[in-house]
Amino acid sequence: MFRTVVSAAVVTAVAALTLAPLPVAAAPFHGANTAAVQDDFNGDGYRDVAVGAPGAANGSVPYAGSVVVLYGSASSVGTARRTVVTQASTGVPGDPEDGDRFGAAVAAADLDRDGYADLLVGAPGESVGTEPARGSVTVVWGGPAGLAGGVNLSPPAGYSEGRVICGFGLALATGDMTGDGAAEVSVGSRCDGVSYTGPFTRSGQAAGSYREWRLGTMRSVVMGDVDGDGLAERFWLAGPTDGDVRGPVHVDQGPPVTTDPTENAPLDLPYADGYNGQIGDIDADGYGDLVTGISNDDYLSGTTGAAHRGGEIQVLYGGPDGITADQHPQVFHQDTAGVPGSAEDSDQFGNALSVADTDADGYADVLIGVPGESIGSIFAAGNILLLHGSAAGLTTAGATGYSQNSTDVPGAAEGNDDFGLAVHLADVDGDRHPDLVVGVPGENGEGCVWVARGTATGPVPAGSANLCGQRAGITVSEGVPGQFGAALDDPHTAL
Repeated sequence: MFRTVVSAAVVTAVAALTLAPLPVAAAPFHGANTAAVQDDFNGDGYRDVAVGAPGAANGSVPYAGSVVVLYGSASSVGTARRTVVTQASTGVPGDPEDGDRFGAAVAAADLDRDGYADLLVGAPGESVGTEPARGSVTVVWGGPAGLAGGVNLSPPAGYSEGRVICGFGLALATGDMTGDGAAEVSVGSRCDGVSYTGPFTRSGQAAGSYREWRLGTMRSVVMGDVDGDGLAERFWLAGPTDGDVRGPVHVDQGPPVTTDPTENAPLDLPYADGYNGQIGDIDADGYGDLVTGISNDDYLSGTTGAAHRGGEIQVLYGGPDGITADQHPQVFHQDTAGVPGSAEDSDQFGNALSVADTDADGYADVLIGVPGESIGSIFAAGNILLLHGSAAGLTTAGATGYSQNSTDVPGAAEGNDDFGLAVHLADVDGDRHPDLVVGVPGENGEGCVWVARGTATGPVPAGSANLCGQRAGITVSEGVPGQFGAALDDPHTAL
């Protein structure tokens, strides 16, 4: 069955806790909205990794949630150089409450154009006033000493009216849609999608905002350039609906016009499906390509017509006109020839995605999380698969897979580890090769992330490390899993 990550944990309440001194950059490395340093929170030139633990407790308050930021360096990331952020941290708004799930989604962008990336945190379980689980999104500001202080983003007028359990902050995406160097922010929820236009002030005021009410539920959102003009496009993904269990995909065309809701109406991609997505140039033609994941098969959805058994991913290729409505996607699953493993009920293939060029051949590759995969008789131990890009598009040639039973991967496959529930490719050591970060939130009752070094030929498990929740600053009580690693700064399905 589908198991959303909502287990309780215990995290020591800290006040923007920095557990080791950080190098202070004399000036921002360079604009943090560039691809290379979009998540460099302290401006030292190394990408940092934000790890969500949405089931974490704060003191005696269960399910409050937390985020741990691991700072990059020439020697990769580690647990010694970190900041732990909760709603009890100094300058961070809100209070830790039962069920908030602060850290269920994380993202990064330079929202105020000061040259430092800022952290965005979704807390979809947060109650606001009398609205249960209305949800919230918090910005924690980057700077030369790392992260400090923050503000909540207010939804536009009319959001959540007449509805409950909207889960604002269930998904987050950022991208520059206007070319002014300031990131736009998109927020997914069980209600309307919300768009903010940058830049943002330190009070949390955006240059503009609107809610996309014409589509109903918008659980996920993807942003990236698919037409080669240097500006990001936005794709709204509703997740499974009553009329489309595979999940409709729409291209944003602009804000609603009060006098005519059909003007600028989102464009439906009738052949596309997906619950989450990521954009990268898989065929190296200069246009970003949209990769979506559909992790629920018929077994998990309880109906027919869902994803291929075990889940699937789809690829739609960009071009001068972007991604057009007549395009049929390329589809991959574990019954596709050349994909490691075999399709089984509830594998959740495609539950998490990350796209980057892992082998320095100029083509972006796709890392796929399969957290429900059984390893032998071990249920939901999880694994990950890496498919490679080429001039002909995504291919299964040279596809590789890793689990905790793979050679040189620390630990061992255990039931409900959920290895691959979240995945992330980012160059955290500055050698221009993406390193591999994989969430293992069920590991040993606390949760871990697996970090493997990137090279010119791809990730290398030898010398890799598990970074686990307690060493990263969270505490767990007996029988209460920490779920460290449930969210990383790349999309995953959290319905």
